Amino acid sequence: MSFNILVVDDNSVMRTVLVRTLRMSGLPLGEIHQAANGREALAVLEKHWVDLALVDINMPVMNGEELIDRVRDNPEMRDLAIIVVSTESSQTRIERVMRQGARFVHKPFTPEYIRGTVLDITGVGDGREHEVGAASGGEFDF
Repeated sequence: MSFNILVVDDNSVMRTVLVRTLRMSGLPLGEIHQAANGREALAVLEKHWVDLALVDINMPVMNGEELIDRVRDNPEMRDLAIIVVSTESSQTRIERVMRQGARFVHKPFTPEYIRGTVLDITGVGDGREHEVGAASGGEFDF
């Protein structure tokens, strides 16, 4: 099994870092799509099968919370696994996205932490079947 992933962040550098982190994580990856805001993300989700979305909270046009609301309101998308990756410090806001069924990962993060969170939220397993290779290093945190 490989994961088709959508990375949603208004910062193109952060999208690149997230994609690189996913590749370093040792996860089996399929297609990786990118979007700069929630509206673009919804358009991607309408056209492509995605197993998981990594979403920033603070974005123009449509923020991460609005995107999660729209996904959860759509019967065809409502079960999408979502991980919010953000520097957000408001505990109220973090708790709100978690009540929406999303996981929360604070920046900075390591490839191993992202990997474990992906495996946990998707229910794939404890991760032993996809050991992180030496190429991931484990020394990086983003």
